[in-house]
Amino acid sequence: MLTEIVVGGATSLVNLVIHALLITAASHAVLGLSVRDTQLPLYLQRVIVIVATGALLVAGHLVEVMLWALTYEIVGAAPPGTDLVYFAFGNYTTLGYGDVIPVEGWRILGPMTALNGILLIGWSTALIFQVLRRTNPEWGKR
Repeated sequence: MLTEIVVGGATSLVNLVIHALLITAASHAVLGLSVRDTQLPLYLQRVIVIVATGALLVAGHLVEVMLWALTYEIVGAAPPGTDLVYFAFGNYTTLGYGDVIPVEGWRILGPMTALNGILLIGWSTALIFQVLRRTNPEWGKR
């Protein structure tokens, strides 16, 4: 079980670093966009910022899921022939259909993937909320 925790912890840590870089880049971009003088209508500026933030976060989550799939491949955590990206997505999003079960000796990776995913999805949600508040300052005045 210690090996599972070390492997899962290392994958989670790498994903935290990836997500921290994404969150920092998105935050920096939003701050930079919010102070620029542009000819675009305010509504369009807000749409661009929100869509760009969402796209960046979705791309980041895809990379993080792929890292979990790679981890499963490296350690042989899933039965032969398993679609590892599907399996990783199911765990990461806590969907967990239950149609794929990790092999004996690697079962802790599923819940560790779910814990990592829910944390990073929550972090993304917090950023999106902050972007919405930043791009719509009047929302905070109600």
